[in-house]
Amino acid sequence: MSETIDILKKTGALLTNGHFVGTSGRHIDTYVNKDALYTHPKETSRICELMAEKVKNLDIDAVVGPALGGIVLSQWTAFHLSKIKQKDILALYTEKTSDGGQKLTRGYNKAAAGKNILVVEDAPTTGGSAKKVIDVVNTAQGKVVAMSVMVNKNPKEVTSNFFGVPFFPLAEFEIQSYEAADCLMCKKGIPINTTVGHGKKFLESKK
Repeated sequence: MSETIDILKKTGALLTNGHFVGTSGRHIDTYVNKDALYTHPKETSRICELMAEKVKNLDIDAVVGPALGGIVLSQWTAFHLSKIKQKDILALYTEKTSDGGQKLTRGYNKAAAGKNILVVEDAPTTGGSAKKVIDVVNTAQGKVVAMSVMVNKNPKEVTSNFFGVPFFPLAEFEIQSYEAADCLMCKKGIPINTTVGHGKKFLESKK
């Protein structure tokens, strides 16, 4: 078992054998509840230290993560990279747009321009959100040099080729993932978890 998975289990952040709805809208049987992890600063810091160690030999000026979850990851990873590389590394974040995209605001677009960027994310199912962050950074004239995640739940499809940059997951395991119309868990009548993830939003959309 990887140290990352051990930490996620210890903090109650790794939920298995359930029925969840991810950010992508897909139905999944395993969910990484980053909010449970983030209540434990020591463990969160350690995971971000592992992220920093993975990319310590790359030339990085700033770390960018998508709000909200990626804000914590970008801060801690930039902190540890700054210590390792003995230079000031910025921590930035993107925000969602009304159409589901990502944007750099608050002057972060200017801060990203001309910088070598590490993009960090928690546990993507499709990688779509992280890809949008990469595109936004490139539009701001930043250069994404690597992508890192806590857990890659879709190692067959979420790869370096998909992102177009070197990819460094701390842990990998494949989960069951379905489009809503094809979800076997729905067909079996397994209730959707509305406490974490986007299950509540999904059920409300069906009313």
